[in-house]
Amino acid sequence: MSQKGNNGLKKWAILTAIGLEMGAIIFLFVKLGLWLDENYNSGEKLYIIFGTLLGVAISLFLVIKQTNKLNQ
Repeated sequence: MSQKGNNGLKKWAILTAIGLEMGAIIFLFVKLGLWLDENYNSGEKLYIIFGTLLGVAISLFLVIKQTNKLNQ
């Protein structure tokens, strides 16, 4: 395989890992929000909303940071 083909495969693998990482971060923050709502908030969905938004914000920050590093 040529060097150019190997580089494309490497970028594809990195982008796949970034997507999986983003999904895992959002999932964990949603689960944290659910747990907080069940234990500390009677019937409200405040923590799950904040957890989801925080998970999306953190994962987007990490995606932007990693893709900028990938393009250098």
